[in-house]
Amino acid sequence: MSERALVTAARRIVVKVGSSSLTTAAGGIDPQRMRELVDVLAAARERGAEVVLVSSGAIAAGLAPLGLTRRPRGLAAQQAAASVGQGLLVHRYTEELARHGLIAGQVLLTLDDVTRRSHYRNAHQTFAQLLELGVIPIVNENDTVATTEIRFGDNDRLAALVAHLVHADLLVLLSDVDGLYDGPPSRPGTRLIPDVRGAADLDHVVVGSVGAAGVGTGGMVTKVDAAAIATGSGIPVVLTSAERAGDALVGEPVGTLFHPTGKRRPTRLLWLRHATEAKGSVVLDAGAVRAVVERRASLLAAGVTGVQGDFSAGDPVDLVGPDGAVVARGLVNFDASEVPSLLGRSSKELKRELGAAYEREVIHRDDLVVL
Repeated sequence: MSERALVTAARRIVVKVGSSSLTTAAGGIDPQRMRELVDVLAAARERGAEVVLVSSGAIAAGLAPLGLTRRPRGLAAQQAAASVGQGLLVHRYTEELARHGLIAGQVLLTLDDVTRRSHYRNAHQTFAQLLELGVIPIVNENDTVATTEIRFGDNDRLAALVAHLVHADLLVLLSDVDGLYDGPPSRPGTRLIPDVRGAADLDHVVVGSVGAAGVGTGGMVTKVDAAAIATGSGIPVVLTSAERAGDALVGEPVGTLFHPTGKRRPTRLLWLRHATEAKGSVVLDAGAVRAVVERRASLLAAGVTGVQGDFSAGDPVDLVGPDGAVVARGLVNFDASEVPSLLGRSSKELKRELGAAYEREVIHRDDLVVL
């Protein structure tokens, strides 16, 4: 059977394209490459699928207007280029989609949009409404305001998390190379891996190791990680080149198909696990570790023995056992400065001495993911 049933059955698809698949040799946006990509997306829509596009390229689009010849290294300069380029990028997509009678909608995400309870619900509802209206959302990280401490880090991971957020049936990662190889693609004798059904299929695969050569191999690590996030949540992933995107979306056996390995899990907990960096940590006694890990209980002040870092209520923090091992991550309900006064005390005692506001959990089980 030449077609991939997992692909052809998908009714909601997230496609991710990187800057290198959209740019010219000089670094600017290539109109022809963008046009070809949009034609592929429009064809998928014509077949009845809903499409979400996660697109890099804002910084690249901003280089020429600013008179820059290469991507700047400094964060502030990158953010300036992204500020100029994001509008130009979406304008180009808008024009290309209009040829097919389709509408583009811009969605810029930050970590707060998908890790804080009130924000992630709004993000989900926004996507749902856009898709219901027939819009193709063009998604990117909000590079203009993101800092090195609060960012997704790469659009491959962002795409995997967006796929989960919108309840996608398929994630397509478009790369510089036409799939996952068992070594650097430029090395003689390496072979394309057509299917990955689990971690065991990657045991002998060299991805991004020291000495690896060839275009795109450095970014392959993030693509494999993104595939693991998606497939672990029940979403199949196709990894191939932008040139083969059309073949991939009609189910031709191109690139690498990562088969689902897990089931869908609560969206916000997936973001908490994969898209956050801890702002600090709380140290647990052995009993609290068992309660959190084995019984999936909330973390109460009585089980906390120490606190590290400077965090505010609502921030992600790591839960650390007596041996120093990180066992979970959660959104804390107190500032770091408040926690020392709570250590080892029962909820009733805290309510009696400090008031009802201090009776709540340090981290509620709904805001906690075991690592």
